[in-house]
Amino acid sequence: MEPSGPRPRTPGKAVSQLRKGVLEYCVLALMRDGARYGVELLQALGETEALAAGQGTLYPLLSRLRRDELVVTSWRKSPSGPPRRYYELTEAGHAALAEFTGTWPGFRDAVDRLLAPTACARPSGEAEG
Repeated sequence: MEPSGPRPRTPGKAVSQLRKGVLEYCVLALMRDGARYGVELLQALGETEALAAGQGTLYPLLSRLRRDELVVTSWRKSPSGPPRRYYELTEAGHAALAEFTGTWPGFRDAVDRLLAPTACARPSGEAEG
């Protein structure tokens, strides 16, 4: 039996979907100026509610970035506690970030135009040009 009507949207689903789409590039951007370790990345992302991520999201993402050869890792001594794994951009990581950085403004502007109330408004009876 088919359910009637549209399924209700999960609150926050839009934020979740947007985060999934851009989180990788935000993490790469955080490493643009040098190597960072995981907790440092989590803290930086947590400074913005929309980008806040947990360990269960970040560490699998970092593993994938490493497998995709966008980052390399190294172990460094910690001033307190055990050594830390640092993540650093490779040439391919810098290139991926540069591509996203060049694409993002046009993508963002296109979405902004469509979301603007006047973008879709058309007086009734007016045909498309």
